[in-house]
Amino acid sequence: MINLVISGLLYIEALKWGMPAKRWWCAGVVFGVASLPMYSIAKHIHWRRAVGFNNLYMAA
Repeated sequence: MINLVISGLLYIEALKWGMPAKRWWCAGVVFGVASLPMYSIAKHIHWRRAVGFNNLYMAA
């Protein structure tokens, strides 16, 4: 029962952030609460790519 609630939460949050919602729904059903840390890391990486912080360079 908890897995279904978590999967619904992950589905809605993934839709809001523009991430693949079906993938996070399936992860919520399979892994349950353990998928929340994975989601938060993936959301942070998604945000960094969208903003442009994915390139490392040194300013001279």
